Parts: sequence; structure tokens; C-alpha cells
Amino acid sequence: MNAPAPVQGRWSKVEFYASYFLMVVLASVILTRLGFAEVWSVPRLDIVLGVIALVLMVASVWIARRRRGLRLLIVGYAAATQLLPMTFRHPEILLPLIGALIPVVIAIWALVALSRKDLHERRTPGS
Repeated sequence: MNAPAPVQGRWSKVEFYASYFLMVVLASVILTRLGFAEVWSVPRLDIVLGVIALVLMVASVWIARRRRGLRLLIVGYAAATQLLPMTFRHPEILLPLIGALIPVVIAIWALVALSRKDLHERRTPGS
């Protein structure tokens, strides 16, 4: 009655849902930023990079649904298109961004630890 749940696929499900959740969050940030382009002046380069990132993120649902590396590459590109232009224009926001990096590093560490635990449990069934 208290049989353990099957171990296979736990990490892949965590990574799958985490990457798609991150893509939804990034897409909403990009959409918000593009929406405010009418209100505030947004440089044309930011608009072009944002539109490309948004199209890639929407298309990645079909393009990268089975390829984790491609999905992570699209997430990295979308994040870079939002962060790099702002930090080049306003270097004073670099310190808060470094502070925000701390929880991101903790989350990445936790995901890596989960993946290693999953690999260990696959090698030693019954523990």
C-alpha cells in the first residue's frame, strides 16, 4: 500500500515544467516591455530583439518540445535580450542584478542536486 512511486522521469518532468514556466514568465516580461514601447521610448534594437525572442519562445513549444538544449538556449537568448541592453545603457542596475543572481544560483544548484539524486536512484533501485 505504501509502495514508493516510480523514480524514472522525475528529473525530466521537473526540468520540463521549470523551463516552460520560465519561458512563460519571460514571454510575459517581453510582452509587457513591448507593450510599453508605445508609452515610453524604447530603442529600436530592443524592440527587434524582443520580437525575435518572443517569436522564438512561442515557436519553441513546437520546435524544442523534445530538445532540452534548444529550449534552454532559447530561454538564455530571451533573458540576454532583456538584460544586456539595459545593463549597457544603465550600468548602475548591475548591482541589483548581481543580488538577484543569488536566488537563481540557489535554484540551479537545487535542480542539479535533484538530477544527481535521480541518477543515483536509477542506478540503485530498491533504495
